[in-house]
Amino acid sequence: MGYEADLIADRRRLRGRVTLWRALAFVALIAVAVVAGFSLREGGLSASRPHVARVTIDGLITGDQRTLDLIGDVRKSSAVQAVILRIDSPGGTTAGSEALHEALRRLAAEKPVVAVVDTLAASGGYIAALGADRIVARETSLVGSIGVLFQFPNVTGLLDSVGVSVEEVKSSPLKAAPNGFSPTSPEARAALESLVRDSFDWFKRLVRERRGYDDAGLARVADGRVFTGRQGVDLRLVDELGGEREAVAWLARERGVAEGLPLREWRRSLRDRSFGFLSGATLVAQAAGFERLAAFFGGLDAGAGVRRLDGLLALWHPEVEN
Repeated sequence: MGYEADLIADRRRLRGRVTLWRALAFVALIAVAVVAGFSLREGGLSASRPHVARVTIDGLITGDQRTLDLIGDVRKSSAVQAVILRIDSPGGTTAGSEALHEALRRLAAEKPVVAVVDTLAASGGYIAALGADRIVARETSLVGSIGVLFQFPNVTGLLDSVGVSVEEVKSSPLKAAPNGFSPTSPEARAALESLVRDSFDWFKRLVRERRGYDDAGLARVADGRVFTGRQGVDLRLVDELGGEREAVAWLARERGVAEGLPLREWRRSLRDRSFGFLSGATLVAQAAGFERLAAFFGGLDAGAGVRRLDGLLALWHPEVEN
C-alpha cells in the first residue's frame, strides 16, 4: 500500500511539473507573438527610417477604433513622409465612413495622401477615398455608388401564416418603428425617408466639396450607380488611372516627396485579422496542448470578427439573380 501511495504521489508531482512547464512555455510563446505582432504592425525597426506608409482599408467600414488609431499613429510618425491608401471596400455604415473620412482628412492635413483603388471603392469606400488628396484607380476598378439606404426585414406575412402575432406597448407611435413585426405605417416610412435624405445630402455635399462639382456634374454621378475607373476619370470621380507606381510618381512630382523611399505596410493592432492576437493565442494554446484554452480563444476570435451593420448604410451590394 505504501509503495502504491508513493507511486501515485510521484505521478501527481510529475503531472504538476509538466503542467507548469507547459504553462510557462505558453506564456513565453504568447510574449513572442506579441513582440512579433508589434514588429509586423509598423514594419519593425525599419519603420523609424523615412518611408512612404501603406495603409489598407478593406472589407466593411464600421469606423472601428483600431483603424482610427492606426491612422492617428501614421499621422504622428515623423518617419512617414507620405501615405498610400489602398482601398478595396463596398462601404459600410454612414457614421463609420464619416469617422474614417475625418481621420483621413486630419492625416492629409499633415502628410500627402493618395488613395489607390484596387477592385472597389463604393459608397463608404468612396467616402474614404475622398479623404485623400488624389484618387488613382485601375481601368476596371469600380467607384461611386453615391447614396444611402436603410434596410429592415418585414416578417408580417410569415407570422400571419404560422398564426403568431407580436403585441407591444410603447410611448409614442414612432417609437421602435419600423420593427418588422407589423406593416410599416406611412408616418414611420416618412420618418425613415427623412433620415435617408438628410444623410444623402451630407454625402452629396462631401462629393461636391472634394471633387469640385456643380449641380449638373453632381447629378450625373449621384444616382447610386457604380462606374469603372475609366468612366470615373471622365466623370472626375477619379484623378488618374493606374496603381501604386502612378501614386508614388505623383507624390514625387507634385508634393516633393523624395524618390526611392521604401513603402512600409502599416497594419492595425494585434487583434487585426492579418495577425490576430486571439488567433495567435489559439494556435499557441493548441501547440502547448491546452485544448480547452484553445477553444476559448478560438471562440473569442470568431466573435471579434463579426461586423454588425446597424442603422443607415453607405454600402454597395449588387443584386444577384438566380
